[in-house]
Amino acid sequence: MIEDIVRTSGFLTLGSRLRRIGERLQADTQQFIDEAGLGIQAGQYPFLAAIDRAGPLTIGELAQSVGITQPGATRTVGQLLELELVAIEPSASDQRRKLVSLTPRGQELIDLSRAEIWPRIAAAVTDLCGSLDGPILDQLSAIEDGLAAAPLIRRAPAKETK
Repeated sequence: MIEDIVRTSGFLTLGSRLRRIGERLQADTQQFIDEAGLGIQAGQYPFLAAIDRAGPLTIGELAQSVGITQPGATRTVGQLLELELVAIEPSASDQRRKLVSLTPRGQELIDLSRAEIWPRIAAAVTDLCGSLDGPILDQLSAIEDGLAAAPLIRRAPAKETK
């Protein structure tokens, strides 16, 4: 068996390990999105959630809220525009500012997500991480082992049928 160098190198590779776990969690979250047929990427969810929570935001404010670069936010907003989930309009108080807001379709996606998808994802992550305790490297190992044993989609409560 080949050694998992990222896992066995301790704090030396903490960044790589966190990235790997983040990518795995995002891939697992994508399964929920695909199952619901939403047609978005997991990485786009925080943008929609930020606008839903705060109201219309500039690209800079979105970048700050999600914690990425402005070019990255511009790229994601462009994708969401193509999907007709957001709209960009000049601010009523300052025509130089352009605000990104949810379209009715975007709000519908958020409402569905809040009611049916996000609770399942939160429950699955709580199932995975709820009992973690102790040093962070041990916790990361527990998360990796837990994801290997059962992805989030299997940890989530069953999807309610209507």
